[in-house]
Amino acid sequence: MANDQRFEQLKQKYQPAINLMQQLQVSLTHMHMDGDKLFIQAVAPSEGVKNRVWDQIKSIDSSYSDLICDLRAENTGAQPQTMTASAAVSGGQSTRRYTVKAGDSLSKISKQFYGNANDYRKIFDANRGVLTDPNKIQPGQELVIPE
Repeated sequence: MANDQRFEQLKQKYQPAINLMQQLQVSLTHMHMDGDKLFIQAVAPSEGVKNRVWDQIKSIDSSYSDLICDLRAENTGAQPQTMTASAAVSGGQSTRRYTVKAGDSLSKISKQFYGNANDYRKIFDANRGVLTDPNKIQPGQELVIPE
């Protein structure tokens, strides 16, 4: 029952962002509790809309430490979203790297590389030297993406 109350509290807290998503025709695919955090997964019709939603989230709580938001923009052009990846041979394993962009989350990056947003922990665990909190990544950070 406490988890249901927490879910409702967090939904209320982030309601302005949820309302903005509805106004801007963002497709909300999932909203549930992931541990003690509100998990929102959605697809924005454009990069600009995605950034407006992120601005709203940050205006509600700049740390958004109680939120996991996997928000991506639809691929609207001929080119898919760009990812920085490189391969190097060391002990038979390849190393991929990704440079964080504005609006990225570990869940979003995980979805791009693994097809599953919930595999974000793999990336977090591989980058513990750089990251202290899976919800706090910064544009320009270079992350190792394990196989």
